[in-house]
Order: sequence, then C-alpha cells, then structure tokens
Amino acid sequence: MDKQRPSEDTYLRLPDILAPNGPLPLSKSSWWAGVKSGRYPKPVKLGPRITAWSRSSIDELLADLERRK
Repeated sequence: MDKQRPSEDTYLRLPDILAPNGPLPLSKSSWWAGVKSGRYPKPVKLGPRITAWSRSSIDELLADLERRK
C-alpha cells in the first residue's frame, strides 16, 4: 500500500538538474547564484545535508526557459 498520491511531489537533487545528467547546462556556482537572486527556484531541505528541488518547480523553470527562446 505504498502508492504515491498524485498530489505528492517528487524531489530532484542537483546532479539531476545540472548537466551532464540534467537538462540545464549550468555550473553549480551559476545555479546557486541564480537561486540566491531568485532566478531559479528555492531548494527544500530534506535533511541536514540533503538539499533538493521539487520536480514541479524544475518543470515550471524549464517551461519558462523554453518560452523565452
């Protein structure tokens, strides 16, 4: 009975977001500067040393970047 509810969001870690494995060709320092400035979504702390981003916020970011092209 471990079905995931449709309203629950999944989380992505930084290697899943940034190149070469992820869709965004950015360095870590550029990503964090964008987070600080508000250009990129704020992270969620899942633990003392675990930072992630909701998949929905990353999907919104990718859609927004695609519209700007």
